[in-house]
This record gives sequence, structure tokens and C-alpha cells, in this order.
Amino acid sequence: MLSERHNYSSNPLLIEATLKAIERRREEEAREPVLLAERVGFEMDSWQKDVLRSQAQQTIMLVTRQGGKSTVSSIRALHKALHTPGALVLLLAPSYRQSKELFRKVKDAYNVLPASVPLASESALEMELINRSRIVALPGKEETIRGFSGVALLIVDEAARVPDALYQAVRPMLAVSGGQIVLLSTPFGRRGFFHDVWENGGLGWHRTKITAYECPRIPPEWLAAERETIGAWWFEQEYLCVFKDAVDSVFRFEDIAAACDGQITPDWSIGNALG
Repeated sequence: MLSERHNYSSNPLLIEATLKAIERRREEEAREPVLLAERVGFEMDSWQKDVLRSQAQQTIMLVTRQGGKSTVSSIRALHKALHTPGALVLLLAPSYRQSKELFRKVKDAYNVLPASVPLASESALEMELINRSRIVALPGKEETIRGFSGVALLIVDEAARVPDALYQAVRPMLAVSGGQIVLLSTPFGRRGFFHDVWENGGLGWHRTKITAYECPRIPPEWLAAERETIGAWWFEQEYLCVFKDAVDSVFRFEDIAAACDGQITPDWSIGNALG
């Protein structure tokens, strides 16, 4: 074994052939992101492959708990950093713990890659490659994210629970760079920007919806027991991706929407008279 290693290291032709093979693999991986997932040991579902291959500037994933949305997002983040020199990739979540967990998935995938782009530096919430690309994890606080610009890829995990003000603050980061944004979440009521984008975002978004029954890793028997345990309201939200009214709502969302009439012009004179 030692002699084989010695022969390998002292054989210029073998070294050159190996380096060329590595470069060919990188070029193939750059064109086909699914190859990166396979190299780190992930077997992607068809919808995950679609998300990885999508060139859309805006992506929204409405996916069941434990459906694989964080996994595919981590691969997308890593692929962007590996194959786009100088790219800034931001991972945003409502809390420090959640953003750190997504960042850990990225690092775990990177650590099992053979012959990848070497690291220039690494910390608990940031990694920089020698191609000058960076992946940075941020908690959901507006004051921690306003200093970033020129973002190539912005991933917002648990987006339904991220405050609207924070979402409005991060979008300008993509204005000059033309970067991509990925929103991923289960529903959290009929409120906020995530619900609005899903319902009214228009054709500018690449949309993916996956319920628990469409996830091959979740046994139907377990889902049946879970429905009995947590009740229909929570089950439909967490596993069937249904935007539910809040449990303490007096009126249904449909009733409020039906009561609104955009053709009626407010009579502000009434308020002026009272004031």
C-alpha cells in the first residue's frame, strides 16, 4: 500500500490524469447540480431535482415537515458557492438555532466531498472557499443583515415565521446582483409574506408543493397515527401544507375576503366631521 501511494505521488502522468478527471467531474457537476447531491450521498426525490436544476430567480417551496426542503436548500447553497467564484450565499432563518442548523447541513455535505474547492476560512456561522465564495448563516434580526450586499443566493428557511419587515429588508440585497431567492417553509396561518407570495406571487416564482403523503420516507401508518395524536387542524397545516386560519380567529379568511368590496369608495368626510 505504501509503495502504491509512493508510485502515485511520483508519477506525473498519473497525477495529471487524475487532475483532469477531477476537473471534468467539476464541469459536469456545474452543469448538473444533482451530481453534487449524489456525490455527498443524497438520493433526491424528483421534485428536489427540479428545484436544484431550476434557473428561476425566485423559488418558493411549500413542503411538509421532514419532507427534505432543508436538505435540497443546503445542496443548492453549496453548489452556488462551489461553482460561482466570489458568490455570497446567505442563509436566513427566524432564529440563530435554525440558521445554524441549515448551515450545519451545508458543512456536512461539504465535508464528505472528495477533491472539492478548499476552504480559505471557517467559523461557526461562515465558511469561505479559496474561490472567494462565502456561505454565511444569519439569525432573523434586521440589524444583523443590513450590511450585506451583492448577494448571489438568499435562502430563507422557515419563511412563514420570518417577520414581514425582515423580508422587506433583505430583498434589496438582490437588486444590483440579480441574485436568486429561495423561500422554504410549512404554512403558519393565512398571514405574512410567505402566504401572500404563495397565493398571489404570480408567474415569477418557481413553485413546489409537497405533502407528507408525497414523501416516500414518511410511512402512511405513522401519518395516520399522527393525525389522531395532534388533531386535524395541526395535521393539515404541518403535513398537508394547508394555510389554516388561526385557532382563535372569530371569522374565517374566506368570509373576510368575501365581505371586502374594492368598488366601494370610502367616505372620509365622516371621519373629518367626527374629528
